[in-house]
Amino acid sequence: MAKKLYRMRMNGKELLSIHEFAKFTGLEQTTLRYWDDIGLFSPVQRNEENNYRCYAPQQITTVNFITVLSKLGIPLKTISSIEGERTPENIVELIEQQENKLDMEMRRLRESYSIIHRLRDLIRSGLKADTGVITTATLEDTSYIPGPPNDFTDDKYFYETFMRFCQEAKRLRINLGYPVGGYFSSMEAFLAEPSHPDYFISVDPTGYDKRPAGEYIVGYTYGYYGEMGDLPQRMADYALAHGLVTQGPLYVVYIHDEICIHEPSRYLSRASVAFTRAPGAEEKTSAVVWEEVPANRG
Repeated sequence: MAKKLYRMRMNGKELLSIHEFAKFTGLEQTTLRYWDDIGLFSPVQRNEENNYRCYAPQQITTVNFITVLSKLGIPLKTISSIEGERTPENIVELIEQQENKLDMEMRRLRESYSIIHRLRDLIRSGLKADTGVITTATLEDTSYIPGPPNDFTDDKYFYETFMRFCQEAKRLRINLGYPVGGYFSSMEAFLAEPSHPDYFISVDPTGYDKRPAGEYIVGYTYGYYGEMGDLPQRMADYALAHGLVTQGPLYVVYIHDEICIHEPSRYLSRASVAFTRAPGAEEKTSAVVWEEVPANRG
């Protein structure tokens, strides 16, 4: 037996069933039912015999209003509150508010994307590192943001000073999502107090301070933040043995930390300091080119 069709008319025009209106608008029937249930968008009539929803073709304009604003991320509750009294003035105010929200979300996403790239590159560099060998490497410039100067007077411990940096970083809006490290004024300062950096740094690519590109003596060590072991002496011995003169600041970056390592004793730090060759020194250093891709700056 053929299925009985229920047709209704309004103002001389035939109405559409929910199935027909769904095809007409490209919406799911479940969406139309949900919108009706929450009072956002309802059919113009209900069939008296079976209570089926009936829609007028011209209702597509209201559907378009809802779907356009919804795709902009505006909540259905907000759309519902303004649907019956929308004007150019209140709509432009609404979409400007949404524009501001999207701007903030895009900034957050760009920052997250940048952190992902920086973490990935440093973690990969640690996986390639020969931790038992001091070597030389050609490094690209790397931006960073310095924290406040450290104060190790009165026998302050590394961890106390490091925690103070973390607290100050939040106040100064230094993003600790990026890997952190320490800045030493020279190789000599690193040798003298390897757990006392002049200040801590966040390896944030938006920073104005830079470790310049160039040739560096590079070494690695395992251990928790601030535990440098014999790395300073190994780097100094390497420089002496190869006729290298260190110059400028020394940078430590904690490249494997709690983000990728569970056991703190297996955290991996990398120290790098620029150098020149002493007059008459032969170029016998074991040089490598280090692939360190800068984080995407969005």
